[in-house]
Amino acid sequence: MARRAAGGAPLSARAAAASPLPPRPPFRAPSPCPLLPLLLLLGAARVGALEIQRRFPSPTPTNNFALDGAAGTVYLAAVNRLYQLSGANLSLEAEAAVGPVADSPLCHAPQLPQASCEHPRRLTDNYNKILQLDPGQGLVVVCGSIYQGFCQLRRRGNISAVAVRFPPAAPPAEPVTVFPSMLNVAANHPNASTVGLVLPPAAGTGGSRLLVGATYTGYGSAFFPRNRSLEDHRFENTPEIAIRSLDARGDLAKLFTFDLNPSDDNILKIKQGAKEQHKLGFVRAFLHPPDPPPGAPSYAYLALNSEARAGDKESQARSLLARICLPRGAGGDAKKLTESYIQLGLQCAGGAGRGDLYSRLVSVFPARELLFAVFERPQGSPAARATPAALCAFRFADVQAAIRAARNACFVEPAPDVVAVLDSVVQGTGPACERKRNIQLQPEQLDCGAAHLQHPLSILQPLKATPVFRAPGLSSVAVAMVSNYTVVFLGTVSGRLLKINLNESMQVVSRRVVTVAYGEPVHHVMQFDPADAGYLYLMTSHQMARVKVAACAVHTTCGDCVGAADAYCGWCALETRCTLQQDCANSDQRHFWTSASEGPGRCPAMTVLPAEIDVHQEYPGMILQISGSLPSLSGLEMTCDYGNNIRTVARVPGPAFGHQIAYCNLLPRDRFPPFPPHQDHVIVAMSVRVNGRNIVRANFTIYNCSRIGQVYPHTACTSCLSAQWPCFWCTQQHACVSNQSRCEASPNPASPQDCPQILPSPLAPMPTGSSQSIPVHLANTAFQRPHVSQGAALECSFGPEEIFEAIWVNESTVHCNQVVLHTTQKSQVFPLSLQLKGQPARFLDSPDPMTVEVYNCAMGSPDCSQCLGREDLGHLCVWSDGCRLRGPLQPLPGTCPAPEIRAIEPLSGPLDGGTLLTIRGRNLGRRLSDVAHGVWIGSVACEPLADRYTVSEQIVCATGPAPGAFSDVVTVNASKEGKSRERFSYVLPLVQFLEPDKGPKAGGTRITIHGSDLHVGSELQVLVNDTEPCTELVRSDTSIACTVPEGALPAPVSVCVRFERRGCVRGNLTFQYMQNPVITAISPRRSPVSGGRTITVAGERFHMVQNVSMAVHHIGREPTLCKVLNSTLITCPSPGALSNASALVDFFINGRAYADEVAVAEELLDPEEARRGGRFRLDYLPDPQFSTAKREKWIKHHPGEPLTLVIHKEQDSLGLQSHEYRIKIGQVACDIQIVSDRVIHCSVNESLGTAEGQLPITIQVGNFNQTIATLQLGGSETAIIVSIVICSVLLLLSVVALFVFCTKSRRAERYWQKTLLQMEEMESQIREEIRKGFAELQTDMTDLTKELNRSQGIPFLEYKHFVTRTFFPKTLNAQGSSTVQETHPLLGEWKIPESCRPNMEEGISLFSSLLNNKHFLIVFVHALEQQKDFAVRDRCSLASLLTIALHGKLEYYTGIMKELLVDLIDASAAKNPKLMLRRTESVVEKMLTNWMSICMYSCLRETVGEPFFLLLCAIKQQINKGSIDAITGKARYTLNEEWLLRENIEAKPRNLNVSFQGCGMDSLSVRAMDTDTLTQVKEKILEAFCKNVPYSQWPRAEDVDLEWFASSTQSYILRDLDDTSVVEDGRKKLNTLAHYKIPEGASLAMSLTDKKDNTLGRVKDLDTEKYFHLVLPTDELAEPKKSHRQSHRKKVLPEIYLTRLLSTKGTLQKFLDDLFKAILSIREDKPPLAVKYFFDFLEEQAEKRGISDPDTLHIWKTNSLPLRFWVNILKNPQFVFDIDKTDHIDACLSVIAQAFIDACSISDLQLGKDSPTNKLLYAKEIPEYRKIVQRYYKQIHDMTPLSEQEMNAHLAEESRKYQNEFNTNVAMAEIYKYAKRYRTQIMTALEANPTARRTQLQHKFEQVVALMEDNIYECYSEA
Repeated sequence: MARRAAGGAPLSARAAAASPLPPRPPFRAPSPCPLLPLLLLLGAARVGALEIQRRFPSPTPTNNFALDGAAGTVYLAAVNRLYQLSGANLSLEAEAAVGPVADSPLCHAPQLPQASCEHPRRLTDNYNKILQLDPGQGLVVVCGSIYQGFCQLRRRGNISAVAVRFPPAAPPAEPVTVFPSMLNVAANHPNASTVGLVLPPAAGTGGSRLLVGATYTGYGSAFFPRNRSLEDHRFENTPEIAIRSLDARGDLAKLFTFDLNPSDDNILKIKQGAKEQHKLGFVRAFLHPPDPPPGAPSYAYLALNSEARAGDKESQARSLLARICLPRGAGGDAKKLTESYIQLGLQCAGGAGRGDLYSRLVSVFPARELLFAVFERPQGSPAARATPAALCAFRFADVQAAIRAARNACFVEPAPDVVAVLDSVVQGTGPACERKRNIQLQPEQLDCGAAHLQHPLSILQPLKATPVFRAPGLSSVAVAMVSNYTVVFLGTVSGRLLKINLNESMQVVSRRVVTVAYGEPVHHVMQFDPADAGYLYLMTSHQMARVKVAACAVHTTCGDCVGAADAYCGWCALETRCTLQQDCANSDQRHFWTSASEGPGRCPAMTVLPAEIDVHQEYPGMILQISGSLPSLSGLEMTCDYGNNIRTVARVPGPAFGHQIAYCNLLPRDRFPPFPPHQDHVIVAMSVRVNGRNIVRANFTIYNCSRIGQVYPHTACTSCLSAQWPCFWCTQQHACVSNQSRCEASPNPASPQDCPQILPSPLAPMPTGSSQSIPVHLANTAFQRPHVSQGAALECSFGPEEIFEAIWVNESTVHCNQVVLHTTQKSQVFPLSLQLKGQPARFLDSPDPMTVEVYNCAMGSPDCSQCLGREDLGHLCVWSDGCRLRGPLQPLPGTCPAPEIRAIEPLSGPLDGGTLLTIRGRNLGRRLSDVAHGVWIGSVACEPLADRYTVSEQIVCATGPAPGAFSDVVTVNASKEGKSRERFSYVLPLVQFLEPDKGPKAGGTRITIHGSDLHVGSELQVLVNDTEPCTELVRSDTSIACTVPEGALPAPVSVCVRFERRGCVRGNLTFQYMQNPVITAISPRRSPVSGGRTITVAGERFHMVQNVSMAVHHIGREPTLCKVLNSTLITCPSPGALSNASALVDFFINGRAYADEVAVAEELLDPEEARRGGRFRLDYLPDPQFSTAKREKWIKHHPGEPLTLVIHKEQDSLGLQSHEYRIKIGQVACDIQIVSDRVIHCSVNESLGTAEGQLPITIQVGNFNQTIATLQLGGSETAIIVSIVICSVLLLLSVVALFVFCTKSRRAERYWQKTLLQMEEMESQIREEIRKGFAELQTDMTDLTKELNRSQGIPFLEYKHFVTRTFFPKTLNAQGSSTVQETHPLLGEWKIPESCRPNMEEGISLFSSLLNNKHFLIVFVHALEQQKDFAVRDRCSLASLLTIALHGKLEYYTGIMKELLVDLIDASAAKNPKLMLRRTESVVEKMLTNWMSICMYSCLRETVGEPFFLLLCAIKQQINKGSIDAITGKARYTLNEEWLLRENIEAKPRNLNVSFQGCGMDSLSVRAMDTDTLTQVKEKILEAFCKNVPYSQWPRAEDVDLEWFASSTQSYILRDLDDTSVVEDGRKKLNTLAHYKIPEGASLAMSLTDKKDNTLGRVKDLDTEKYFHLVLPTDELAEPKKSHRQSHRKKVLPEIYLTRLLSTKGTLQKFLDDLFKAILSIREDKPPLAVKYFFDFLEEQAEKRGISDPDTLHIWKTNSLPLRFWVNILKNPQFVFDIDKTDHIDACLSVIAQAFIDACSISDLQLGKDSPTNKLLYAKEIPEYRKIVQRYYKQIHDMTPLSEQEMNAHLAEESRKYQNEFNTNVAMAEIYKYAKRYRTQIMTALEANPTARRTQLQHKFEQVVALMEDNIYECYSEA
């Protein structure tokens, strides 16, 4: 059969066999909906040097495409569909449906008038066979497989319109006679090949012609229908090759006839008997050359295969190239097709000894002088999915030469082995070649033959070529010649496009690959865009794609661009980008564009002279040597660019290419970049900038010799003289200089060897606290001694704090005199260096550092062996009730107690030995030699391992072999003998068998080895094939389970069980590696987005699969577990997806990612691409939607009656089957009867229980559940009777009610008239109030923003006051802020009498050292917290005092806090972890609060302070804009409902001109309200005058008098209460501006008073029974006395004033948003390191405890930062600023703090109409704030983790920043009070703690008590 449907099959027969895709269902009639939703113009996919620019998906398999370059149009033909697409973006312009139709291959086309058919016609898909453009006539030729290969002529530019009706619909003047041969043009079978080619018009004719090659599908072929019919319409009417008339403008009777005048046989038809031997499969038809010059020959070529005969093993396919001559010019003679027809074989076979023959032609592409062709080698098995293929190239000149030689050999000098006549052709001339006498063949006859010469011909010897490139699965080729390269594009059967660049020798220099449509074969024809050769069009089985041939922009440097060896890409020098040549300006001129063929060596480069610059030296300029491919820079605008916007002028003296010189000014000295820390030089990058682009770059170095001494202080001289810069050492100045003249005249070293330096010598370890003199030997002191003044000029330095005198002994020796060093560690090494006296950090060189080891016997040696074992280290220790320093007169140490063995592990081992036995205990030897031969198991020795021996504590030894199985104790002999309590057993492990004994070679099979005593020993190995380990070992006494590794080949391999790396345990275990399971198809390929649809996976060898899972790329949710049904089927529930999209599917078989064999084979193309995703895709579509037939939500049903449901289904593309639906009514299944696209019928046969009354109707598809309605069950007879009774009762009641209503309605009518009047008045008032509120909301925001232009600074409190107020909030006065800046005790002197000071200072010092001991401090805190009378207040106080005491050591404080937190977390995790840190009830919780306050202070000050202060100012100003009741504090504008003035009190502003000699200003205009009391006016005046002064320095309102000058002679002192005050209802009303009738612009003077007016006290503390301001509290009681109108006014609902809350909120919203944004954002320059560190600590603790609930972590983070720190600050601004926080501001801040708390919470706000307004007010904003909180937490999580060193450095910096701010002695003394109170409990806790007991902390604590006890009480009493 023909191999390829060349013109039209969607896949080749090979590809169809190779593809695992299941056959697609036959295409159904299209729905009327348009195709536009299918135009998924997918984003560009870019890989390496290729870019998929556009895609057009086709719902049916694609067949052919054609390009119209002039119009920029692409025509695409698919099964049953024709599309017209725009060339640039493949968007749909027009489409036409051409199928399916009713047809039969045994019937003539229905267009034949006389044809009738007795065979049934069935709905048949129309596969396109020919799609060719005829631009001359404006036609598109479209031929399909239906109606025997019928063709249509459609309109160019509108594919949906038929241009020429054929046969004509209406009979013209003369009827057209239609013959079958005019209709049977193409092959009539989907898989039979057809090629077509539009030929230019023949001589003397006006129309084009159509060359057609079609595979024979008639009787006898594999394509003929298998029935008893012998009726064959193909043989007579459809020749294999024909040239047909295409003249649509001429006689339509000639259309599609075999076009040759006068003959009518312009065809090549194989004889009936020879068709079996000559089965032709056509690949492509093409013209070459495509556009010949006038008079030059042009030929039509046909590439085809002569298929192998079925059943004939010797028969092989042959690849053929046939040539047909076309008439030359207008006067050329037209020839019959067979006269010029000649064919020759093409053979692509491996060279260099490779005998592989690629015999089958797949795709061809003519490129200038070469014909490129892809061949494949057919496999024996039809299931082979990656057919070997190769690319070969043939020269057209060789084809021409072979044809001429063949005709010469046929007619001039016959050679039977060269050429033969095709006698199988009906139109042929004769049987054999024969010499033509006396005939001289002309060149044209040699090329094209003649009528009198034999024809057609076949050349017997094939044209041979060697493969240029090999790869499996190649399916198409397209070639472009670019520069000196040949660029070959190759499509593959798996949907990939490969691009290879060949050099002139046809060698591959680079390759790239991109996936176009995975799993969809690329069609064998690919074409370049005729309008822009930078694009390639190709087609896969379901897609059309436009591919950019090169994505040059991915290369960002010249080296990458040119080095990629991509023929299309080159470096555009002046634009500094990688481009196609046509995209680079002036690229046609030399040096502007560097191509790949020139190589990376031609990239622009630059050298800077001088390359090294001394920072102290002046340089006139720099010389730049520029090389590489660059145009002449002379005359261009040039600068030298140093970065950071620093540029200097550059110039080129004259034109030059290749090597150019430029001159450039050095960057200014003040713009030199800073030197990096610890570096004596800085590298500067500079670029030459031309026309605004940096075209070439280079580096130069700026160095500074004088920095060498700072960078290398301990080798200053050596480093100076060995530096890579010209540096000199000045001994006298002890400095490194770049100019030797700067050294004072004295001998200076010239080389590093001459430098004065310390010669290191070994020193014996020193005990701590002992005094020794240490000799130090020096070299080259001659340079140093002359500058040593009389006396000691050197000092010995052992660190910053350890400085001792150095005494010169002689020329080369110095003694460090009386050195005393201390350590609290077991051993500490101190560096020894000599520094110049009085000049710290100036050291003599010590190239090899000299060190002194100081040891402390009391530390680190808990037992005798460890103590005495230190003798080997040079530590002179002795054991005497602990480890002590050995005195000079003490005897040498004796022996230690016998070894004590506490544990051995493991307890058994194999007889061969080698088990690593771990022995733990005490006194297990002082050194290894003590026990080297002293470890035994019974009589078997155990050899200790030196590298795993721990003195006294642990021995690890390797057991020796045992003669037989036994058990005995372990003995350790180290001068004395110790025995273990446990026994070690020698046993003989045995293996018996393993299961399973076979598995795939991909590995992952979990095997179990059975046996006995398999748990023994310390190390077990299971080796597969003696080399590869079996992983994930789990063993017990009787079995070992492990995972088999990957195998190289399918073959049996041995399995070896080894104990202790000895020999294999005998058992002859074998595991058989088998071929991997193969997945060939998955179906269905669509899933609802919820997942759960059963996907059936088909394949082979699934019997070896133990587990399999399915995952989806990118959009998939959790992978799903699959079920193996049998060896060929697996079912998987589809995973859920995040969105509707198409995604790749991965399978994991036995834990290994399934790798497709094709993908593995295609690693030859590109290994990276081969690993890119799986072979199969799953299309995720929206979940199906259902409803009841009438969309009702309630369905009534009477029990006992049959129930049938009709369910409406929205249309979808899922293609669900009936078994995939599950419908339930309650818990009862509804049996599905009918399923269609839109409707589902189901019925319930069993009775539904009536107990529930209501049952939900639920439909389930996979994981998707939808409840569509509720079934309501009702009774029958009983229900009717009950209904009648109820109706009767209701009727009776209605009659009674009607009578009552009539009697009362008249009475109500009168009351209604009265009420209506009141309602109208109330409505009017409410309307007015709402209108005002709306107006205020619109105007206040603008006004406030204008007024709040604060010019003065923000009154931040100093750090020390911030700390004391935050740590000790109870010390503030009752108002919540200090009236003056009081001095906290911690900020002042420690007030104790001088007589007590020495003892107490010593005691406090010792107590401080104890608190700096981690073990003591943790025991101390825990001991206090366990006391019941140690209240929460005490805990907070202790935590704050500890914070102050340890403020200088924040890193230590942080460590303590973390340890205490771990204990807290452990306690919380055991109960309810979400409650942790919720309150501050423990010391550590208050410590955390304080730690956050310290670490967040800089953030608070630099980031949050300003928006917070602006919010406070805005709140205050907004409150002051309305009336405020001075006594109750309630105001018109507020955020807190409790503080809302619920009265409509009209307040008018008054602008007052006030003079006041204070706060630096004389007079101001102050705005007040006429309802303000005089105290309120004073406060506003003070705020206006003192706004630039901290509040603590303001005068108070009671300290000033206010005087009003009513006229030039009359003035009044204004007071809140005086003789003029009004009395209402027995209460005196406070005076206001309105009371005094003070007009707008009045003049007032304010002055300080000597005597305070204390008659009133604080206004808000006045007795409300005697005084009031705006509102009478008892108005309600007096209401009956009021007039009707007054009484009515009071009835206005107070709730209507709640809108004022919204008005205030809207006005303040921007300021609040700015504040929250500042708190919850991260500054890049100052990230919150402490927050990151602490949150990471919380996550680490949660992970350790297995707490994976994200809500718990969120709560922990929220409790530790927002609720612990920020809420505290929001509620207490007086902690941060020196301001006045009024009660009203405090109430507003409570609402804001509540909103912040809600934003940080994760629980849903359950709000309703009864919820408090402080929660309702910001309910709408809370969700948005929550997103900000979560984003903030995520940004913290994504920050780079901090190391402990980085955090400690940050904390040390914080400590240093605020050192000496607090008196720590006062804090220590306060802490001591707690220690004294609980002394007994602390002592008990210290004695119970082994670490504290070992380090004798209780004794030190007793010393503290002893020092403090005698004096503290009397001293404090005196103080």
